[in-house]
Amino acid sequence: MGRLTMGLKMALAGQFLPRVVQAAVLPEAPALHYRPLNGNNLREMARRKMHHGDGVFLNPMGIARDKRFWQVLSWKLFHKNAYGDFLDDQPTTPVTIDWQPVKSHRGVSVTFIKHSTLLIKDLDKVLLIDPVFDDIFWFIKDYSPLAFDLAEMPQPDHVLITHGHYDHLDKPSLAALNPGTHVISPLGYDAEFESVGMHHRTQLDWYGQFSDGRREITCLPANHWTMRNPLVGPNRSLWGGYLIKTAGGLTIYISGDSAYFDGFEQLAHETEIDLAIFNVGAYAPRWFMAPSHMNPAECVRAFREIRARNLMIAHWGTFQLGDEPVHFPPGDMKKALEEEGLLSRYIPLGLGESYFF
Repeated sequence: MGRLTMGLKMALAGQFLPRVVQAAVLPEAPALHYRPLNGNNLREMARRKMHHGDGVFLNPMGIARDKRFWQVLSWKLFHKNAYGDFLDDQPTTPVTIDWQPVKSHRGVSVTFIKHSTLLIKDLDKVLLIDPVFDDIFWFIKDYSPLAFDLAEMPQPDHVLITHGHYDHLDKPSLAALNPGTHVISPLGYDAEFESVGMHHRTQLDWYGQFSDGRREITCLPANHWTMRNPLVGPNRSLWGGYLIKTAGGLTIYISGDSAYFDGFEQLAHETEIDLAIFNVGAYAPRWFMAPSHMNPAECVRAFREIRARNLMIAHWGTFQLGDEPVHFPPGDMKKALEEEGLLSRYIPLGLGESYFF
């Protein structure tokens, strides 16, 4: 596909299929890619509903964004991709998973399926995060197609959605699940879930909680945004991360998509975190992506501040959403952790791999 053709299609996607435009478009990199909290308490801000606007949700940690068709077109057509030599021969990696060890494990396990899709088995229950099993748009290649039957996968009891961008809330993937599955999300997704027959749902504001009696799930703030229909506009629904206190005794943090902001230390005050799973992918170029996604260096900073024992990353290996090749984030993450002496706390799960606690 020619550069002009792809640029036009990606730009049109940014205008009419907004998931492709992951980030704010800025003319140059500002000194900060977030709005400092200046001593404000995140929980108190949420209690005062400072992220609630008139028919929309607001991002108290975000900077002003100006997403325009011509800027997306300029990025795709005229921006020199520093990774250009690596883009032509990116491998396709079909995902195969032997689910039997996961099913038989008596403790807690985490399986990285693809992109941001994670399966957490917590004793006798299964949590599925941001399920995306197939293509999101015909012109965005899936570099990690599933090579197993979904019927083989442990069936989820709870599905957690972090936000409404199409690579996180995929209606065909939700429709492939049992319609009686309980879905948990931030506020504002009734129409999406109703359209695929998911009637058993819980929607949470920031710091809202769900408990099934043995495990507790809290929706946490994230520095991001969301949009599904450009005719309606952005941020008609909420976005966030999750803190999961498992029945198996572990506490797991799910960042969801988030730019860096200076609130991770506050999140750490909530509880001791055993595992932080950060979304690290679609981080280049920084002038375009920094207001929406962390790069590996920022992830290391957030990991230090949240004071988790161990780190995993997701949001890579599947869709070419930024300049960097889809399989580059783990290598970049390893380098960033080595520089800070934190590599021993990194759990480098590959596509389709599981970690058992």
